[in-house]
Amino acid sequence: MNHLLGSSVTYRIAVGPQQGRKVFTLQTLPDLGQDKPFGSAVSEASGFSLHAGVATRAHEREKLERLCRYIARPAVSTERLSLTRNGRLRYELKTPWRNGTTHVIFEPLDFISRLVSLVPKPRVNLTRFHGVFAPNSKHRALITPAKRGRGRETSPDKQGEEKTPFEHRVAMTWAQRLKRVFAIDVETCSECGGDVKIIASIEDPVVIKTILAHLDKKGAFSGNRLLPDCRASPDPLTGLLV
Repeated sequence: MNHLLGSSVTYRIAVGPQQGRKVFTLQTLPDLGQDKPFGSAVSEASGFSLHAGVATRAHEREKLERLCRYIARPAVSTERLSLTRNGRLRYELKTPWRNGTTHVIFEPLDFISRLVSLVPKPRVNLTRFHGVFAPNSKHRALITPAKRGRGRETSPDKQGEEKTPFEHRVAMTWAQRLKRVFAIDVETCSECGGDVKIIASIEDPVVIKTILAHLDKKGAFSGNRLLPDCRASPDPLTGLLV
């Protein structure tokens, strides 16, 4: 993986007989009179670039949505990817680079190696924070809404409380995350409004299939939903009896 990552960031061929050479590109004459797209709001150092050229005010909801879509866009646009006559993959850049590059040509195997380098490693955070937002910053608890961070032990409302290692590691439960992100409240019954609790965890596929077949035969289970009378039924995916 280190070799693939190194070849990807240096725009060199990672595999095949042309390994180590620069990737073949199509270029045009750059526009020398064109200013930088973000002006002075761009900083480049040690191979990394950071820009603050896009700002969104609180009431600009459409602009915020466009920014979120830009951040969440896929790494490769299939609309700008095509196959050449000799079997190579040609990728058209959305905007030409400053050196005039408009297209990048890959061998099929080398293109796959580029996709492999985009796969995140297991148990590695994809979003990293720095400064006062960094996990080890002593001021993080003072500025985050959840008051989490190294400084949380010193806050008046948290003094005297001791959390377990699990509580330190997990911020929210899966149910809380579903409610916060997708507005789906799985802890409340949609029929009676009562609290939904896990009363058993069934992991044996044979037992799950038997229970579901029995409920389906009696007409008491349909479409993975709780019944109007809120009788306990197992989740077909997790086997949780709720």
